Amino acid sequence: MHDDATTEVKVWDHAVRLFHWVLVVGVATLWFSGEFGHLDLHMVLGVWVLALLVFRLIWGFAGSPTARFSHFVRGPGAILAYVRAARSGAVRSVGHNPLGALSVLGLLGLLTAQAATGLFTTDDIFTNGPLTHLVSSKVAATLSSLHRLGGKLVLFLVFVHLSAVAFYTLVKKDDMIRAMITGTKRVPEGVDGIRFASPLLAVAVAVLACAVVWGGLLLLKG
Repeated sequence: MHDDATTEVKVWDHAVRLFHWVLVVGVATLWFSGEFGHLDLHMVLGVWVLALLVFRLIWGFAGSPTARFSHFVRGPGAILAYVRAARSGAVRSVGHNPLGALSVLGLLGLLTAQAATGLFTTDDIFTNGPLTHLVSSKVAATLSSLHRLGGKLVLFLVFVHLSAVAFYTLVKKDDMIRAMITGTKRVPEGVDGIRFASPLLAVAVAVLACAVVWGGLLLLKG
């Protein structure tokens, strides 16, 4: 039975939830394929993940309120205020909280850098990124090293992210995982949910993201 002082509201639209879970599968498969030498799959999947990240970047400006960067990216003052409030008990946020935004931005930024450097990487034997021919062998080697280092940083940030989710779920009793599955969340009464953006807009943004990534690759490869 739910506390009478809470109510269930809309939090995450279909686009954000689909992005989140497809990215989880994509990153896990990228790690597996890179770790065990399936580099052809790794290269192809890397381009798809790049398109996925471009979609999220655009959706961060055009999507539903909780998807927009302006909704959850805050300055140091807001982050400190949130931390002080969180110490006193459970804090229910509609969308990402100011502290969690740092994790989101870190992961999105690092994954985008990983996908971008992956376009120029080489194993010096059989497999080259689709844009390796545009840079010198020295630059390609440097970017390949950065890509490998970035892979380790991604694993670290994923661990931090999962630890934070576990802490909020188990200690703060904030149903973050269920919210990312169902799109709804229990919050204190008086806290409003959001109005989701049109699914057709999400489809249009997805098409645009694919056009940007594959159109750009075709132009640069040509």
